[in-house]
Formats: sequence, C-alpha cells, structure tokens
Amino acid sequence: MGRQALLVEDDNAIATVIVAGLEAEGFAVAVRDSVAGRDQALSESAYDVMLTDVMLADGDGIDTLTQVRSAFPEMPIIILSAQNTLDTAVRATDGGAFEYFPKPFDLDEVVRAARQAAETRRSAALDSDEQQTGLPLIGRSQPMQDVYRLITRVLNNNLTVLVLGESGTGKELVAEAIHDLGNRKSGPFVPVNTAAIPRELIESELFGHEKGAFTGATARNIGKFEEANGGTLFLDEIGDMPAEAQTRLLRALQSGRIRRVGGNEEIDVDVRIVAATNRDLVPLISSGAFREDLYYRLNVVPIKLPPLRERRDDVEALARHFLQKAAQDGLPRRTLSKDAARLLEQQSWRGNVRELQNLVYRAALLARNDTIDAETIVGVLDDSASDSEPFHGAGQGNIAGIVAQWLETHSFRDGELYHAALGELEKPVFRYALERTAGNQLKAAQLLGINRNTLRKRLLELEIDPEEFTPG
Repeated sequence: MGRQALLVEDDNAIATVIVAGLEAEGFAVAVRDSVAGRDQALSESAYDVMLTDVMLADGDGIDTLTQVRSAFPEMPIIILSAQNTLDTAVRATDGGAFEYFPKPFDLDEVVRAARQAAETRRSAALDSDEQQTGLPLIGRSQPMQDVYRLITRVLNNNLTVLVLGESGTGKELVAEAIHDLGNRKSGPFVPVNTAAIPRELIESELFGHEKGAFTGATARNIGKFEEANGGTLFLDEIGDMPAEAQTRLLRALQSGRIRRVGGNEEIDVDVRIVAATNRDLVPLISSGAFREDLYYRLNVVPIKLPPLRERRDDVEALARHFLQKAAQDGLPRRTLSKDAARLLEQQSWRGNVRELQNLVYRAALLARNDTIDAETIVGVLDDSASDSEPFHGAGQGNIAGIVAQWLETHSFRDGELYHAALGELEKPVFRYALERTAGNQLKAAQLLGINRNTLRKRLLELEIDPEEFTPG
C-alpha cells in the first residue's frame, strides 16, 4: 500500500491545491474539513502523515493536537496556519508538530515536508522492535539478540558485569541499559573513563580525598564511589587503570567499603559495578599489568559486544536511527536510499558504531537532496579515507616508498610542499596515538613524545577531533 495522508482543511481551494501536490508525490489523500471529521477518519484508517489547518469550524487544530499525538504518537503532524504569529508557531512546536507552515505557503515545501515526515515514520517503524525492548541499543542481528538476553538476566540482581568490545561498539550504552532497566534505576548512574584520568589523580577521583591529603586538596572531595551510592558505577577502559588504583578497587569490591585518600574512616558504599574495556585483559594479567584477582572479581558476567562488521544486518537500522538523531541535533532532515544503505553495509567499520554515526551526521550535513543516495555516501567515504589514510592505495612498501608515490600524484605551489607532506604524515600518526589511548590527549602526547599543548595545536590544525576516539 502506498503512502497515506490525511488533510484537514476547510478552504476548498487550498485543499484542492495541496491534494494535487501530494498525489503527484504518490500519496493517497483523505480530506476532512473539521475536527470531528478528522477524528472519525483517524478512527477508521492509519495515516503516514496528517496536515491540518489551525482554525476550523468546530475547534482549534492546535488545541486538540495533544490528544491526537497521544492516540497516534507515531504519526507526524504538519500544521498549516493563516495566523502567522510567534504564538501560533510556538504552540505548534510545543504541541509536537513535525513542521509548521504559515499561509501563504510554498506548495513544494509542504509536499517536501510531507514526504520527509512519511519517510521518518517508515524509518521509525524499522526500529520499532528495538524501541519496544526499552534498550538504548539498536540491532536485530543474532549477535545483538545474544547481548539483549544477557542484559535481561542481570537486571534484577547486583552481579558485577564486564563489558568487552572494540572502541565505538557502544559499551556505555550497555551499562546505561543495565542501570535504566534494572533494580537500581532510581539511583544515580555515574560513568568514569579511567583512561582519561591522570595516574596521580585516579584514586582521589574514585574514592575521594580529605582536606590536606595532598598539595591542592583544599577541601574534602566526594569520590565517584560515594557519588554512585545506591546506583551504578560504570568504570570504562578498566584495562588502563594503574596498579595502585587496582588494589584499592579490589578492596572496595571485596568489602563494600572505601576509604578516602588521606582519611582513616571506612565508608560503606552500596554500588553496582559495570566495567568495560576494549583490551584483552588476559595478556595484561600475564605481563603483570592487570591483577588476576581483580579480573575475576569484575568478570562475573561478561558481555561481549560484537564489532559492527559482524552485525552488518544492523547497519541500515543504525544509519536511519542516526539520521533521526541528526535531525534532533539541528541538522537537515534526511532519509536514506536503499542503494546508500547497501553501500554502508559493505564497509569494514573499523571505528564501529561511532564511525558510522560520524559518517551519517556528515552525510546529513553535506547531502544536496532530502534523500541521501549512494553517490553522497561515496563522497563522504572518500573524504573520511583521505583524512585517516592519506597514502591508501600506495601498497605495502616502506614508508619512504609510499611517500614518494604520494608525492608523484600531487602538485604543490612554492612553499607548500613541506607543510602539506608533513601534515599528511602526521594525521595517521596522531590518529593512531589517540586510538591507542582512547582519546586521552595527555597519554597520546606521552606516547608521541611531544608536549600536550603541541599535540592540541596540531590536532586543531589537522582538524582531528579527539572525541572521536573516546570510549562509549
């Protein structure tokens, strides 16, 4: 069945024009001229979009909008109004209207909005299974179904969970789901990226400190454990935790008590721990970098998140979900063609879901049409590849040979060669360092052997966003 539209308009001339435009776009249009007629039509049929006037003979289209939205939350509503006031626009927006058009309006714009609204509803329907689960995760693939089953088994207990997965797979979303749907949802959810905290501050950050505990400790500070009391503490990138902090964490897990840095008092804490890492902890245990006893304390219920390349069936649903989020974040409303979706499914997605989200946002911004087609995706993929792999396609030879080949394929004006080549060399090096350190600029600078301010400056100049590499 084709797309169905309901038009509520009491001006026959305007209704005729709108119907013609919508039918040319492939809509089947039902027309009503009153609130009562609208309600009867909605009770008899389902519609992909409703367009309604404000001032109708038997009521105000906006005043009755709330009850329509309540009864049909999935149906987008477009408001058409001859009352071109700020108050009308605000009322329409507050009432949940998909779009608002003051009269006289551009018919092409109204038809475009109706098309986008119908596509938005269709995209939402594709994700309905995920939304019904209540999980802040998207995916119907078998690997994700296995994840969902494990999540549901830990909701009504306080077992410690260890979430394993590559960067960008959505480990924090799993932790949020366990908290929001579990028996601690009324308590706080406190996320901590242990890789982003300087080594000398991590114990204070987790366990708090007393006044005078160290230079700069001018007042008592409550740590994340106390902050999360009664709720969930999410310890991200646990594999990067220093040995001293590991010992204190183990003690807290064993006893259910913590002691602030510089303090003597043992403080009872009621905290569920969800930890996560993108690293294989077993080799770290063998090398002595991670405590074996802490590993077994954390690894009570392991949940392994699959990389996106192992759940390609979820790529289209994820992409459509991110297009909706992009629109909510102020980017143009876009839909995704089937060819574009197939192309996305074929990518390797080394950065997993986060990389897909970044690419979809970029496509939403740069697309020239309402529908993102395969050509748009190819352009964005090419831009992304040139950002991260300036010498891709140059073969697997030594660096000097790759650089020589790259130079042969580029031309430069006087004074450009050195800085252009240096910038292209630095990009993959800096990206590698940020990937290794989960976006921690201090650790990345230490790995590179440069000053942190120098790193920040070059990241700005090279347009590299360290947030792209932070875990989640």
